[in-house]
Amino acid sequence: MLPFRSFTFLIPRAISVRVSNMPQFPRACGVDFGTSNSTVGWLRPGMPALIPLEDGRPTLPSAVFFNADENAVSFGRAALAEYLEGYEGRLMRALKSLLGTSLIDGHTEVLGRPLGFRELLANFIAELKHRAEREAGRGFEMAVFGRPVHFIDDDPVADRRAQDTLEAIARQVGFREVSFQLEPIGAALHYECTLNREELVLIADIGGGTADFSIVRLSPERMRHDDRSADVLGNAGIHIGGTDFDRVLSLECVMPLLGYRSRMRNGAEVPSSIFFQLAAWHTINFAYTRQAWADLQHIYRDATARDALDRLCHLVSRREGHWLALQVEQAKVALSAEPATRMALDRIADGLGLDVGREAFTAATQGLVERVGACVAGLLQGADVARERIDTLYFTGGASGVPQLRARIAAELPDARVVEGDLYGSIGTGLAVEAARRYG
Repeated sequence: MLPFRSFTFLIPRAISVRVSNMPQFPRACGVDFGTSNSTVGWLRPGMPALIPLEDGRPTLPSAVFFNADENAVSFGRAALAEYLEGYEGRLMRALKSLLGTSLIDGHTEVLGRPLGFRELLANFIAELKHRAEREAGRGFEMAVFGRPVHFIDDDPVADRRAQDTLEAIARQVGFREVSFQLEPIGAALHYECTLNREELVLIADIGGGTADFSIVRLSPERMRHDDRSADVLGNAGIHIGGTDFDRVLSLECVMPLLGYRSRMRNGAEVPSSIFFQLAAWHTINFAYTRQAWADLQHIYRDATARDALDRLCHLVSRREGHWLALQVEQAKVALSAEPATRMALDRIADGLGLDVGREAFTAATQGLVERVGACVAGLLQGADVARERIDTLYFTGGASGVPQLRARIAAELPDARVVEGDLYGSIGTGLAVEAARRYG
């Protein structure tokens, strides 16, 4: 863990290494900064492209924990572990969701001190760079970053601002050359390396924050071309990802236990803002402000569902919002593989638990699923590509494992072969391929 007393950038210097006896590997890396998990790829013949970032694993959860007990900051799985072990402090996740929003220029309070969100993102990306350089034994001054098709839906200005912000942060932490590639195209480059014939492929990249789609013509011959613009027949994306499935599962199944949609004495519904804050990773901390607590006390005095509001007050006073979000996330993962799961919610109230079935999960997420399906249909129509022309539907991204979402997308392409890539590593590997091509 790193000390955080001053909250200054923890930007490591590039590692200086002797290269005279080293193979001439590419000078650049590919960075997949994800909403839930991040990877760094570096193309080396005969070796895995993804660089181990934590405990020998190539993924680093996009999480930061400010540990008050030990006056230190930790990242990734270590951050989540310390939080779950009960250390006093502040957990931050879904950092990528801040890009393109008005929140990026704001700050949050960490143990009584202001911490800017730009600084927070810079600390995490600097840590990614540092770990990759340490493992590679060399510095990286050039990088290709992945980006979603849309950081922000239907707002080109905000979308451009999001990319510009990410580029500025990347340069600030030591990358001299920074460029971008669409995340589904990165996944396509990874898949193309496995082909022995030409295919027309729809890449479905569904991560923590976005669902992105590309129709790409791929082949062993085409991958040798520098200019692939003619092979990209269309892109589309929507700001829906795994964290949105967490959010609706939380709101529809868990938050009613805390008073969501209950009534005040005057018959009005209990204000919903605090429930929405607690249901989304990047807004949980807003539920802990003095104003939020004062508003909650006011609501409590006039609420009818006192038992439920007692649970809510206990949750907020103990700052267990991130713990609850983790339980919801784990339930989503479980329901993607099993017909039912039980959530142990004993930190909210002794003996409290909730049984959730696949049917309830599917019903809660139907609106999200239909919006994603409509995005795929719109892509096919906009690209003027008939459904039967698509040879392969290629899934990547952790949220592509949600069964109802996968089924809805596949329904748009009934004749396509379904292939599952490395759900967490395809993009980083493809970006490494692109980095080697662009920078040598």
